[in-house]
Amino acid sequence: MKITFTNLHQQYLDCKSEIDIAIAQTIASSSFITGLDVTKFETVMAGYVGAEDCASTGSCTMSLVCSLKAAGIAPGDEVLTTPHTFVATTEAIVTVGAVPVFVDIDPDTHLIDINKLVSMINLRTRAVLFVDIYGQCPDLDRLRSICDHHGLIMIQDAAHSLGAAWRGSLIGSQADYTCFSFNPVKNLGAMGDAGCVTGSRDNMERIRIFRDHGRTSRYEFTELGYNARIDNIQSNIILAKLPYLQSWIDQKRQIARYYDQHLSKYVKLIKMQSQVDHGYYVYVIQTPERDALKQHLERRGIGTNIHYASTTHMQPAFRAWYRPCPVAERTVQEILSLPCWYNLSKSQQSYVVSSVKEFFQ
Repeated sequence: MKITFTNLHQQYLDCKSEIDIAIAQTIASSSFITGLDVTKFETVMAGYVGAEDCASTGSCTMSLVCSLKAAGIAPGDEVLTTPHTFVATTEAIVTVGAVPVFVDIDPDTHLIDINKLVSMINLRTRAVLFVDIYGQCPDLDRLRSICDHHGLIMIQDAAHSLGAAWRGSLIGSQADYTCFSFNPVKNLGAMGDAGCVTGSRDNMERIRIFRDHGRTSRYEFTELGYNARIDNIQSNIILAKLPYLQSWIDQKRQIARYYDQHLSKYVKLIKMQSQVDHGYYVYVIQTPERDALKQHLERRGIGTNIHYASTTHMQPAFRAWYRPCPVAERTVQEILSLPCWYNLSKSQQSYVVSSVKEFFQ
C-alpha cells in the first residue's frame, strides 16, 4: 500500500466549486491587493476565532515580524521563545533586531517550558513569543498572568493551531498578538503563502501600518514597514475553504485517537492537556529508534516527516544566540510525524499502525 504523508489535492476536490468561483470572481473584479475582499477576509477571520480584530499578511512569518514591530520590540530587547519550531519564529525576532532567548521545552508536550521561562525573565525581557507546536497550545491562562505581572507582550505563533481551542474558546483572542499561517500544508491552506494576526483593534491597526510599507495614508509613510500584504486570490480561497475546516479537524482528531489507542505500547505519545482541543496539524510520536522506524515505514510505502529535524538555536544562522536546551536537542532526534490527513481511510490507518507494530515486534 502507498500512503503519502499528506494529500493537498483532496482539499481542493472537497470545495472545488467554491474555490473556482472565488478565483474567477477575483480575476473578474481586477482587484488583487487590498480593498473590500481583504476587509471581508479580516472580518470573517476575527469573527471565526472570536477576536476583536484581524489584520492579514502575506505569510505567517510577516505576521510575526509585524507583530514584534507593532509591539514596539526594538534592537537589544530580549524575547523569550522556544527552540523547537520552524526557523520563522526565531527569524522574526532577529529581523527586528531583538535578541532571541531560548527556553527549553517540556519533555512530554514539547511546548515551551513555562517553569523555566519564569526563571529567565529579567529587566531586558520585553516579550514572550511561544509556539502552539503540532496544534496544541501551552497554558494560556498562566502565560497571560505571567506576561501581565511582568509587563511583557504575549505573542502566540499559532501557525499550527487554527481551529484548536483553549478551555472551549478557539485560539485567537487570548494573546496580544496571535499569528496564523495559511501555508498550503496547514489545516486551512491557501494556494500560496498567506497569514494573519488577531488581537485588539489598536494592535491590528499597527499591524496594518507595518504590513503596508509603514503607510498611514495614501501618500504618508510614518514607519519603516514591509510589503507584507495578503493578495486577494489567497484571501478568497481561504474563505472558500473555511466552512470545511471544523469537519477536517474533527476527522483528524478521530485518526489521532485511533493512533493513540493502538501505538501507546510501542512509542512515546505527546501528552495532551485537558484544557486543549488539539488541532492536529501533525500527529507526532517519539522513539529513540526514529531513524530506523522512518526507513522501515518508507520501505512499507508510508510517507513520514519530521517537525522539526533540528532546533532553531542549533541552525548556523542563529548559533550566535545559542544556549543549552538539552530536552529540545534530544527531542528532535526522536520525533516522527505520521500521516494524518483528514480523509485517511480506515484501511490506511490500520496499515500505518500495523507497520509501526511490525517494526517493534
